[in-house]
Amino acid sequence: MSTTDFIAELVRAANEVHKLQGREKRRLLERAIVTIRDMREEIGIPSSGTAMDAVVDIQETEVLLIRGIATNELVKASLLDAADMIRTLHIVLDTETRIVTIDVH
Repeated sequence: MSTTDFIAELVRAANEVHKLQGREKRRLLERAIVTIRDMREEIGIPSSGTAMDAVVDIQETEVLLIRGIATNELVKASLLDAADMIRTLHIVLDTETRIVTIDVH
């Protein structure tokens, strides 16, 4: 599946979130998290692992889904956030931009 197809799948799922089973919502969020991490790694963006990292918000939604307390609105927002992040990362990858970090310590 291409990146653009996956982005479209995320947006479609967000717009029909009320029709999805919990298992399908989790699967999409998990795939999005892995995709974002892989794309970031390819570009050279280090993971912060802090609450400021938008991927952490998506992970939190996944945990709430597992606990059975995530609202459809929260899942929809997370799916759209993931689609936006993947779209942006895809654009950066298409430009062949890479980030190099230098440890100054």
